[in-house]
Amino acid sequence: MTESLRPLRIAIVGAGQIGSAFAYQLARLGRHDVTVVARRDSTRLQQLRRDGAIIDVKGERAPVSIADSLDETVPYDLVIVALLAHQTNAVLPDLQRSRAACILFMGNTFDPERRLAVGVERCAYGMPFVQAVLNAEGRLKVTIGAGGQKSIVSQRRCVDIFNSAGLPAVLQANMPLWLRCHVPLCVAFESVSVAGVKRGGGASWQESLILARGVRASFKLIRALGYHLYPRTKRRIAGSPTAAIAAALWFVSRIRSFRELLATGKAEACALTDDMVAAAQRAQRPVDVPAIQAMKPL
Repeated sequence: MTESLRPLRIAIVGAGQIGSAFAYQLARLGRHDVTVVARRDSTRLQQLRRDGAIIDVKGERAPVSIADSLDETVPYDLVIVALLAHQTNAVLPDLQRSRAACILFMGNTFDPERRLAVGVERCAYGMPFVQAVLNAEGRLKVTIGAGGQKSIVSQRRCVDIFNSAGLPAVLQANMPLWLRCHVPLCVAFESVSVAGVKRGGGASWQESLILARGVRASFKLIRALGYHLYPRTKRRIAGSPTAAIAAALWFVSRIRSFRELLATGKAEACALTDDMVAAAQRAQRPVDVPAIQAMKPL
């Protein structure tokens, strides 16, 4: 067994849908020693302490250790931060003090450089592509690899760890720029889903058009901050007519499973919109800030 596949000591900060899915796979299939850190006094923490495991909807168990804070003295091989960007900032001091060898931030952000506070040499980035839901009892339903989707990660060792635990992953060396350029689409998809759920069948054309204008303005913001759009698909989207972007958003908001899943990201969409608006103050040329602000879901 290679070093990257030996049993590891792993902590997962964040016990929501994504954190629980990764904990389940890493503990059950990967056979790693997994500690799940859930928010103090949360319902999720109570569920985990009751069960002593991550349990899926079929009743299959993945035993994990449960904690309400990260033990900074434990030399974890890997700490996975499965929190939204605006939640991550609060735990950065704990992560800085941690003895973890690698800290992997799994989630979107418009300001990835802020996470380098944990140490450049041990900071890694990723974007999870799994579909996970927790029911009222805290039971997990997870879909992995749908449509050939793979999580993307900035370090080869993390890719190997995930693949060996049944979490398909690929390497993306320019992960910080990938994340920044993904934010406009993340906000647009989550916002159009919120609008679609409110209407009960999909967003209106006007709502879709407002978001499409915001996407184009957000991509211009990224360029005005001195970055190029990455990967090539983002450049193609940025060069598409506003009506074409709006049509795509209007269409996906009518896919029930899509809108119901992404509508849960309302808080993330609001926080990421605020981050883009704040970043506009550093832009090297004028940016359509009102168009970006208008992307925030109501």
